[in-house]
Amino acid sequence: MAEVDIQKLQKEIKQGVSFIQPLRFEVGKVLVGQDRLVDCLIIGLISNGHVLVEGVPGLAKTLAIKTLAQAIGGTFARLQFTPDLLPADLTGTTIYDARDHSFSIKRGPIFANIVLADEVNRAPAKVQSALLEAMQEHQVTIGGETMPLPAPFLVMATQNPIEQEGTYNLPEAQVDRFMLKAVVTYPNREQEKLIMERMAHPVTDMKVSQVTSPDEIMTARAWVDKVYLDPKIGEYILDIVFASRTGCKDQLSDRQAEAKLDEIGGLIEYGASPRATLALTVAAKARALLDARAYVVPQDVKDVAPDVLRHRIIPTYEAEAEDLTSDDIVQRLLDELRTP
Repeated sequence: MAEVDIQKLQKEIKQGVSFIQPLRFEVGKVLVGQDRLVDCLIIGLISNGHVLVEGVPGLAKTLAIKTLAQAIGGTFARLQFTPDLLPADLTGTTIYDARDHSFSIKRGPIFANIVLADEVNRAPAKVQSALLEAMQEHQVTIGGETMPLPAPFLVMATQNPIEQEGTYNLPEAQVDRFMLKAVVTYPNREQEKLIMERMAHPVTDMKVSQVTSPDEIMTARAWVDKVYLDPKIGEYILDIVFASRTGCKDQLSDRQAEAKLDEIGGLIEYGASPRATLALTVAAKARALLDARAYVVPQDVKDVAPDVLRHRIIPTYEAEAEDLTSDDIVQRLLDELRTP
């Protein structure tokens, strides 16, 4: 792409996604110390993806997604997943009217722009499948009638890592359908002090202003597609994904890293799927938009790689014995591969 085209695209994108910085600021007024989670949610929203969030209770996961819904002026629904939940509780059902002997459709809470699936691993497989089908197809079928879900449509599903009794683990194939997995950690002392000052008052009601609209979000999705990806960065993305797969080291463009990655390969049971390649590409473009940039730089790829890959790379027992997580493995891959 010619330089003049980049300059023109830069000007158009800067104007087209001018709402992103106000959106980050507005959510940040309520949410303290969770900037990465906020960025993950915005990336998912503008790139038509969904986000899986893992964190202990009390880290403002619900507050984050609810605040985002208010800031974009979208509808919000919270689903508390339990072992006795049925697919119809999620999608809706048909109701018989005895007065005129007819059936009507009652839509479920899934019909919202922003959906919080709280403790998704507490629901049985049928409910998880119904949710993931809605995420993938952006539509549900009730009583033989297929109905589209609102646009934009974002699901944030949460998992509690410390309370596993009565849970149903999400299969790896289903987890792979989440574009990003964010891990929420405790705030530091200064951040928690700020939370205390802002929120530890019963009468406090943090007002969230609407700074954009669902229509603007849909327009931003078109801008994501237009962000320029240099072929060298495309090769870098392919190298990251192929380096995670057993027996694929000979397909790397970075031949110098091939020997170094042999040891890392022994730590990976299953590598990233082709869906990871697509997610990493789109997420890197969306990350560039967060800075109102019309082109992807290598740091965009490095920034989103942990969130895109941590739930797609399965460590071996040997890696777990060494207390190595998928995050550690992703970081090793990024360290060993040559940055373009």
